[in-house]
Amino acid sequence: QVWLVESGGGLVQAGDSLRVSCAGSQLTFTSYAMGWFRQAPGKEREFVAGISWNGVRRYYADSVKGRFTISRDNAKNTVYLQMNSLKPEDTAVYYCAATRRTGYSYSDYDVDGMDYWGKGTLVTVSS
Repeated sequence: QVWLVESGGGLVQAGDSLRVSCAGSQLTFTSYAMGWFRQAPGKEREFVAGISWNGVRRYYADSVKGRFTISRDNAKNTVYLQMNSLKPEDTAVYYCAATRRTGYSYSDYDVDGMDYWGKGTLVTVSS
């Protein structure tokens, strides 16, 4: 059974930084592009950032571009999301997800097309 486990969420103030991590097990990590998504209360789950299987291509939602950075360490089966200059509107449950696609195209990170999901980690940004 494939496991994706997020960690690192918490309560921070506006302007602070936070890094969330996602560790994968029971999957060949390099066979998957990885994505971060988020879901705020009362809203649909939305794409935040994605990274290709080899880390060469990265994509970001316009709302986080320039503030968030996605990276991965294939030796550790882990993907990271570094979040800087956090805003109250970044408050959400953050999920990582894996797709068998290469991740070379923005369309590879469609919410409905991801193959595996973690259970999420809550990030709360106070004003």
